[in-house]
Amino acid sequence: MILCCGEALIDMLPRESTGGEPSFAPYAGGAVYNTAIALGRLGTKVGFFGGLSNDLFGEQLVSVLEASHVDASFAARSDRPTTLAFVTLTDGHAKYAFYDENTAGRMLIEGDLPTLSDNVNAVFFGGISLVSEPAADTYAALCAREAGKRVIMIDPNIRPGFITDEPRYRARLDKMLAQADIIKVSDEDMEWIGVTAEQLIDGGAVLVLVTRGSEGVDAVTANGTFRVAAQKAEVVDTVGAGDTFNAGLLAGLDEAGLLTRDALAAADQDALTPALRLGTFAAAITVSRAGANPPWRSEL
Repeated sequence: MILCCGEALIDMLPRESTGGEPSFAPYAGGAVYNTAIALGRLGTKVGFFGGLSNDLFGEQLVSVLEASHVDASFAARSDRPTTLAFVTLTDGHAKYAFYDENTAGRMLIEGDLPTLSDNVNAVFFGGISLVSEPAADTYAALCAREAGKRVIMIDPNIRPGFITDEPRYRARLDKMLAQADIIKVSDEDMEWIGVTAEQLIDGGAVLVLVTRGSEGVDAVTANGTFRVAAQKAEVVDTVGAGDTFNAGLLAGLDEAGLLTRDALAAADQDALTPALRLGTFAAAITVSRAGANPPWRSEL
């Protein structure tokens, strides 16, 4: 099983009511949540750990997880409210207003951490859940606890506008990256962190993936670098593309028996390429339709 650890929230997307009035419609979302959904739809055994509310929006989040065959039993449930992200569009560009104070997701503490059985072979972290405290420190504690026992993957997906305490965030992220086996970053992420992929490998990572949009993804290991081209697609929007790529990669590695630290370290380009291709193919389907709507296995 792959355990996805991070944010689950409700995106309130702008719509128009039947009476022609401006309104908002609730959609389940969050980067790590999207990765869990995508893994479940690809047929991979997957669980989700994060803070989920008992309110109506929390029930919506759980319902979507279960419909996509994601085990929600790891989640920490509470009566705190669900995080809401109201989205407004100006000339096609999205602006977000987050309502995240004292929410179920943000107020996770170390006492909420699940005990993991031996059937959990990989743990995934990422997104804005690594920013907001105390939850961010809780995820960092889980990462430190499981590092060396299971494959750790991190996609920081850095959003500078969300970071309120940059020194604390940098210190937390640096520690987590040093504990990770797989790291996925964009060009912008690397520039913000101030490292190269080769430096991340020297720091202990086994596989670093650098996404380059329509050019594809570079895979960097201790043995060198190779590129897997992006799949061609008619882009509707890019929401959830990176999250779906993460899921396809992890699903492919799991199917190939590469989600152990030893197997991953021994894998060469030929062994890694099918998982990367699954990630790029699944992401291409996601960008071809509106919103974060990862493909089911039957669509591949």
